[in-house]
Amino acid sequence: MNFAIIGCGRIAPRHAQALQTIPETNIVAVCDVIENRALNYSQKFGGEIYTDYRRLLERNDIDVVSICVPSGLHVKIGKDAALAGKNVLVEKPIALNLSDADDLINTCKQKNVTLGIVLQNRFNPPMQELRKLVDSGELGKLLLGNATIRWYRPQEYYEDGWHGTWNMDGGALMNQCIHHIDALQWFMGDAESVFAYTDTLSHKMEAEDVGIAVIRFKNGGMGLIEGSTITYPENIEGSIALFGEKGSVKVGGTALNRKVFWKVANMIEHEREILSKEALDPPSVYGYSHREQIIEMISAINENRVPKTSGSEARKSLKLVCAIYESAEKRREITL
Repeated sequence: MNFAIIGCGRIAPRHAQALQTIPETNIVAVCDVIENRALNYSQKFGGEIYTDYRRLLERNDIDVVSICVPSGLHVKIGKDAALAGKNVLVEKPIALNLSDADDLINTCKQKNVTLGIVLQNRFNPPMQELRKLVDSGELGKLLLGNATIRWYRPQEYYEDGWHGTWNMDGGALMNQCIHHIDALQWFMGDAESVFAYTDTLSHKMEAEDVGIAVIRFKNGGMGLIEGSTITYPENIEGSIALFGEKGSVKVGGTALNRKVFWKVANMIEHEREILSKEALDPPSVYGYSHREQIIEMISAINENRVPKTSGSEARKSLKLVCAIYESAEKRREITL
């Protein structure tokens, strides 16, 4: 299966490194508006270079396009790829608003191409184990769920022309916290209402660098999101905690890859440290699971089915973030 990479910035190497470990995949084309960046990427990972993605999409040997551009360009490039008959794998978030997300989802449906969104942390071993635990009912009714993201970004991070802007990125909740917010609603289910505060406390930027949200879920449980990029001088915590009638669990680590605690009725407490590569903290918040994400995308295409992290799945966390922003702006509870 032939892949093209559009956008050769900080996340793009994760796609290439994953593809290099998957048999019978090839990187045939790469694109970036900065030619030297595309050239350097091509020299490392292969692929013919382009600076105009529209020329790349004219090729008839591309099966999947990985879209690794700034968030505000996801929908435009994703739609163009779908209209060119390519399957589309988009980095998170799917879009910056719901109407754009729906536009991309509907375009891919109309062109009968597969749309997958990169939510790689769902594929981490502790997250998969927690999914099974929730589905089995062994935690009982979920009463409370917390997403805690205490990360740091220096001012320079927001001076690249797109990070922290409303039209290209959003703030800490839309960018840094979207994986944890996705995980929270993946386990707790649909939100019924939310009340939130956001602010910009530590950076010069358009969007927020801190957000707090209280959620009431449709299952009767409650939730709390605390997310920021203000915890000088480094990332401190990124975790999901679930509290049910029959147990309490927390997954943390660098990239939702490590069990922090895991106590469930009638179960022996899991060892906190598992001596395997998957349990060790990865070198960055991107984690180890882009490979599993891409394998799932390939399987979905081959089996003519919807990927596990489809556009509709990714829309759920986007809907929650948009409701948080609306609540913070209007200073009232928002019903979803």
